[in-house]
Amino acid sequence: MPRLHFTLEKVACDSRARAARFQTLHGEVQTPVFMPVGTQATVKAQTVDTLKATGSRVLLANTYHLLLRPGPDVFRKFGGIHRFMNWDGPVLTDSGGFQIFSLPSERAMNEEGARFRSYVNGDSHLLSPESSIAMQKAIGSDIMMVLDQCIPSTAAYGPAEAAMELTHRWAKRSLIARGDSPAALFGIVQGACHHDLRRRSAAFLRDLPFDGLAIGGLAVGETHAERYEFTGLVTEELPDNLPRYLMGVGTPIDILEAVHRGVDMFDCIIPGQLAQRGVAFTARGKLLLRRVAHKFSEAPIEVGCDCTTCRHYSRAYLHHLSKADEILGWHLLGIHNLAFYHRLMRQMRESILRDDFRAFYQNNRNELGRNDEENVVHPVKKPVSTRAQHRGDYDIEINPAGFSSIRQISSGEVMHSVNPPAEEAQRLYVEQSGLALRLGSGADREMELVLWDVGLGAASNAMAAVRCFERVLAQRGAAAMRPLRLVSFECDLDPLTLALKFPSHFPHLRHAAPHSILKDRHWAHSSGLLGWELHTGSFLTHIESAAIPDIVFYDPFSARIDTGLWTASVFARIFHHCRTKPSELYTYSSAPSVRAAMLAAGFFVAEGVGTGSKTATTVAFTRWEGAERHPARHRQLGPEWLLRWRGSRSKYPSDLSGDEKSQFERRLEGHPLMLPAN
Repeated sequence: MPRLHFTLEKVACDSRARAARFQTLHGEVQTPVFMPVGTQATVKAQTVDTLKATGSRVLLANTYHLLLRPGPDVFRKFGGIHRFMNWDGPVLTDSGGFQIFSLPSERAMNEEGARFRSYVNGDSHLLSPESSIAMQKAIGSDIMMVLDQCIPSTAAYGPAEAAMELTHRWAKRSLIARGDSPAALFGIVQGACHHDLRRRSAAFLRDLPFDGLAIGGLAVGETHAERYEFTGLVTEELPDNLPRYLMGVGTPIDILEAVHRGVDMFDCIIPGQLAQRGVAFTARGKLLLRRVAHKFSEAPIEVGCDCTTCRHYSRAYLHHLSKADEILGWHLLGIHNLAFYHRLMRQMRESILRDDFRAFYQNNRNELGRNDEENVVHPVKKPVSTRAQHRGDYDIEINPAGFSSIRQISSGEVMHSVNPPAEEAQRLYVEQSGLALRLGSGADREMELVLWDVGLGAASNAMAAVRCFERVLAQRGAAAMRPLRLVSFECDLDPLTLALKFPSHFPHLRHAAPHSILKDRHWAHSSGLLGWELHTGSFLTHIESAAIPDIVFYDPFSARIDTGLWTASVFARIFHHCRTKPSELYTYSSAPSVRAAMLAAGFFVAEGVGTGSKTATTVAFTRWEGAERHPARHRQLGPEWLLRWRGSRSKYPSDLSGDEKSQFERRLEGHPLMLPAN
């Protein structure tokens, strides 16, 4: 039976842009339409009243998150999400497939469904097509989504085809599970960035009795050009008499391009997420309200905008709120951004109905992509923190840029105070070590790759390695993978324990692996190709007994706090343990004493990439031929560095006595890298 009564009102000439309308259980929807994301039955920093005032008509909620908290029993008691959150408009629920992809959570993906561990309490759950539909029925959504297997858009053909075919089988089961429910159900087209797979998926799903069809698996790794290409390819294959939904997209320019290619429905967290960072959208691109250029401006965000924020507040005030990291700033900028998005959708709809969309598209595509670049951006000089939850000697510090870090209360030192922890881990350790390339090296797939993670902390480096492994596995398949053994060392588990209690502050921990590591001191990936183990207590007691590493992420908290881990004797022990392998060590420190200790131990030392406020970091190799073969071609230290070292005020490691310093200096001067070139 028809559930949405979809009516296609107009298709623009010289474009595939469409204006349509359909009827849900909680009212009519006119397209094109943008749906604010209310993942946890709330749109962050907004109330139901402010959402309505901005023009919001349909909200999106997420089955995965609502299954874990508050759970189906709460929704059944309240008769569904509408009464629970006091929203009387339509609600669309995502099935949880994307969250299973982006938060892998010890998943075991098979025909039955996806088994994973809760990031809330570590409990095991099975999300199947049937249980996903059952949960969506409990939520009481107007539009339900089938459970799909989402993989990176850049995945290789074989894994992409397998995921697509599994999604198709799950789609049939979802239709059966829906039964006679009056709620609409959408299928999801998959196939990554492979033309024939996308066409096959669309052809398969359009023959099933769905009420709408969605395009999934985009905005997860592809370029903008590829996103536009595959959006257009899929809409060409979809029927005219059903709504088309591009999931998780996006920016105003992305939406304009997708409407031009025939998409009707959109959702994305960007309006609220960027509002939290002090960013406002306008018809002439983005404004960065944190910039000093707006400090004295009495103008509204956008002249002519009738939202509450623009009617009552100046850019200067919003600049102040953003710089002070006040929640009110997030709230007010979110109001404006949502109002802007909804106004853009209305303007596109009106232009389609007037049949001048092509001109609207041409006039706005360049303007919407602009950035606020008229004045020099003044960098944040000092983190502004909001003291939040704490455990032992640690608390959570929230940086003005919107990311969170762990701070040691007694010393005031912050883990990753300049860059988001996950970004720094990716740049400094994962990318610089070429981890993805080495994991996907078919020639070495019989040889286990051993990775030491020295200084687990809040597990940002370890989880960056886990995420890298999962991306490579999705792209290349298990047959081409090299097994990974991840060995973490940590003497104080309070930072990880604290961070795991507040996953909203630390997105990299939304995975079952760190829960298992904290509880059991080990975790294994369902593929059997990744094992993660944790050694607690002093790193010094484990050096000689741990598996010899191929790669070392050397990231103790700081030289001031963990002084004993930056000594000449420690680096000598590490080198001696690793000397039988072409091992590599990466660390954030570029201190003369640290580099000297590595050289004296026997390492070949080079400059690593800069990160945050550091212009350079350090890379050390047990064998120089390993450095010469390294894709990054690091610049080795040499006699010029030795001259600078001699003039340094802190050139000796802390564990050297007066008599030992002269011997240390002789070893350093005799290192092959320090000898003048012939």
